[in-house]
Amino acid sequence: MSHKIDGGVPARPVETPRTVALAHAGSSRGAPVAAVPGTDSMRLTGEAEGLQQLQRGLAATPPGFDVAKVDALRAAVADGSYRVDADAVAARMIELDRALGA
Repeated sequence: MSHKIDGGVPARPVETPRTVALAHAGSSRGAPVAAVPGTDSMRLTGEAEGLQQLQRGLAATPPGFDVAKVDALRAAVADGSYRVDADAVAARMIELDRALGA
């Protein structure tokens, strides 16, 4: 089903408590209007606080891998000198297949 919007209804701004307060705040449109103080607040759940603590703990610990080795591999891939040992990859795949019992 489709509806055609023909523009027959004149558009007018929706008045909210904020727009009404702003409209009445100044005596003229050129006068400054005082800002409405924010009333939003946020409270973290226990789970969110736990996740924040975990994130801080992970950021403080050193990585669990050899950064120098990763950098060397990254450089070898970038300059085109890295070569894949197909036999080693195939052997590891067979080893993994056996370990999974497939």
